[in-house]
Amino acid sequence: MPFDKELSVARDAVAAAADIALRMQPGIVAEAKEDLSPVTMADRECERAVTAILRSEFPEDGVLGEEGAAVESRSGRRWIIDPIDGTRDFVRGNWLWANLLALEDNGEVVVGVVNLPVLKTTCWATRGGGAFRDGRPMRLSDKQSVGDAVVCLNAWDKLAKRPFRDGLIDWLARFWAVRGLGGAADAMMLCDGQAEVWIEPDAKPWDFAPLKIIALEAGACYFTLDGGDSIYAGSGVITTPALRAEAEAFLVRQS
Repeated sequence: MPFDKELSVARDAVAAAADIALRMQPGIVAEAKEDLSPVTMADRECERAVTAILRSEFPEDGVLGEEGAAVESRSGRRWIIDPIDGTRDFVRGNWLWANLLALEDNGEVVVGVVNLPVLKTTCWATRGGGAFRDGRPMRLSDKQSVGDAVVCLNAWDKLAKRPFRDGLIDWLARFWAVRGLGGAADAMMLCDGQAEVWIEPDAKPWDFAPLKIIALEAGACYFTLDGGDSIYAGSGVITTPALRAEAEAFLVRQS
């Protein structure tokens, strides 16, 4: 199948990153980057390891990494790396951090892997090949109404400038439950049937790239708060088809 080799290498690369991160985690201390987000030596070591694997297997491909990895593409393809997604979670020792990796081909994400090492769970997708969690197909929920649905909202501290903020609490109160696990973990919950709406109002392309392809291949919808669907828009929303209109009406049409 298309992208079989790329997927295999990507899964090996995130597994190598997970091994490094787990080994370095005890007692690790975070530094603050210029944007005040945290970074650790483990983030940097994981990114170096992933980049080395990708460069060895696909020397013509470009690389874009959160911690500075940058290789110009000679193939029209680029790998996008988030070595440790959820560094705050990683430093605090909770279960929700992940290793993220995606392949972009001429501007479209075609391979994505989300590895949640502490949960011993890996999700992946290739364009046209479906989405999988630990080897079995991912399935969306069949909930049809807001009153039966779970909404996941992240980055509450970044909502102050969003036009929908004043009506947000009332809108959320219409859902069956509200969750906010930090990013990749709850997005994967949606793609595997445990939630219906996922909202990330402020993040980077490496946060979105693998989530987008996994969501689309699972049958979910992906859009941004400006009404587009680019991983470079700074925001992302994933919904089941049944809840897309509800989410767009509140989140996009007010923006």
